[in-house]
Amino acid sequence: MSWRGNAAVGIAGVGIALVAVIASALARAQTSADLILVNGTVITVDAADSIAQGVAVSGGKIVAVGASRDMRALANGRTQVIDLHGRTVTPGLIDTHVHFSETADLFSINLSDVAITKIDDVVKRVAERVATAKGGEWIRGSGWDEGKLAERRYVLASDLDKVAPNNPVWLEHTTGHYGVANSYALKLAEVRKVTPDPPAGTIDRDVQGNPTGVMKEAAQGLVTRLVPPFTRDQQRQGLVKMIEDFNKEGMTGAKDPGIGQQKWDLYAELLKEGKLTVRMFALWSGARRLEDNAQVLASVQAHPKAAASIGDGVLISGGVKMFMDGSGGARTAWMHEEWNRNFTDKDAGNVGYPATPPDAYRRIVADLHNAGVHVSTHAIGDRAIDWVVDTYDQVLAAKPTRGLRHGIIHANTPTDHAIDVMARLQKQYDAGYPESQAEFMWWIGDNYAANLGRPRVFRLKPFRTYTQKGIIWAGGSDYGVTPFPARYGLWSTVARKTLNGRFGGTPFGTAESVDVRTALRSYTIWAAHQLFLENRIGSIEVGKDADLAVWDRNLYTVPTDTLKDLKCEMTLFRGAIVYGSR
Repeated sequence: MSWRGNAAVGIAGVGIALVAVIASALARAQTSADLILVNGTVITVDAADSIAQGVAVSGGKIVAVGASRDMRALANGRTQVIDLHGRTVTPGLIDTHVHFSETADLFSINLSDVAITKIDDVVKRVAERVATAKGGEWIRGSGWDEGKLAERRYVLASDLDKVAPNNPVWLEHTTGHYGVANSYALKLAEVRKVTPDPPAGTIDRDVQGNPTGVMKEAAQGLVTRLVPPFTRDQQRQGLVKMIEDFNKEGMTGAKDPGIGQQKWDLYAELLKEGKLTVRMFALWSGARRLEDNAQVLASVQAHPKAAASIGDGVLISGGVKMFMDGSGGARTAWMHEEWNRNFTDKDAGNVGYPATPPDAYRRIVADLHNAGVHVSTHAIGDRAIDWVVDTYDQVLAAKPTRGLRHGIIHANTPTDHAIDVMARLQKQYDAGYPESQAEFMWWIGDNYAANLGRPRVFRLKPFRTYTQKGIIWAGGSDYGVTPFPARYGLWSTVARKTLNGRFGGTPFGTAESVDVRTALRSYTIWAAHQLFLENRIGSIEVGKDADLAVWDRNLYTVPTDTLKDLKCEMTLFRGAIVYGSR
């Protein structure tokens, strides 16, 4: 090689070395972290379910996951380094079915208190509120559940009349599918012995045919149309409180079903103010009649469809929530066979009923699907679930569209047919996903066991069958039906225990239990999928947003029954600490 050639090589070598040094410096600058967590157990929930020691975050994104020493190497003078001292990190938990507001708890009587164990306790709470109210002023409350009461019966108008003769009272059941009015409220609503049941609704009656005060499904509207709504400021306060409490529980994402324009506007307002520290995937309230669907579709189309969003993945107009049936607590869900009472008795002739006329439902879903809109449908009874999955099957066959991720909300007791259709729809179309609430087995499990009876009780929440069939599902609480902390859902998915054990500790059996690793996926990466955000959140991987939760114990190693006692010690949302008890 010539002199010129050797010189060129030398100069080139120096150049390459210089470029390498510059590149290395640039790489360090680009990957240096704003925040580093070290000396912990990081449950990544990635495809391999990897465990790491630390996480590094920059600009709200995860830039590294691995050993503590490697994370520390990304620190600079401005980096906040947090020593976890062995604590456990998971992705921020996600609730895929939560009526996201604490307004009712703030501004009405909270009857979900576990200290309420008999009807007199309910009546006492009402009496306390009446004592501070003006004559004629509405008294409202929510959260009662006959499955938790010693009498094992509904609260009735006759109970409430004793303490509220001069005030109308409306107490919503914990399921939201029925409630009880006192006689004053029934009189205002003009509900009498001769009042017929409205379509898709039931006025509960005594043996003489007189209304008891209990109003189910659409019949609730006869009374609730008269109850003054919460003010906009009260609704805003309820959202702010819910956001704070979600973050305290390590929760950073939610799917809010059945909203209207006012709630959307409140979310947008809080986002603009920097106060929406929970990713919100909103489902608009769907039509119950075919002629109303055009208006619903117009409302949906006025906003960007999933996975487009406002606030870079924080507020998403996700699609539409539909109703196919009612409640397992009220025995109004649409079943193939009669409901039970008290576990062994039959509720003769009662198989529930559709909440939306089945043919109208099918046409509405077809219109939404053809417009490219994601649909999630409330379906609790086995007959309702069959109708929903078969509807999805039909509309997808008529217009094959992959990725709309149509969901089955609750999907409590699916038939073998429904499960097989779900499995096929997921593989073929990325649709047919159960959005399930394991906490039903716990919080309202005594009521559910009484109403399902054997052998149907063993079909409730068939998680193990789902895994065997290759079905993924998304976890949720259905708050205010059950408490919203996802730690309860994780525990319930594994333990399948009821609150009071009225029909045994595990009347649903444990054959459909899954392990905590699977349970965690249903509240993280699988839940993120139903928010159309699985590429951004749901696992702890480089490039994803840093939505993280720090816990006081390792979910994977503690005894099952301590899962419900997990304590969140820190929550990060997009890399910022939004809750910390350090």
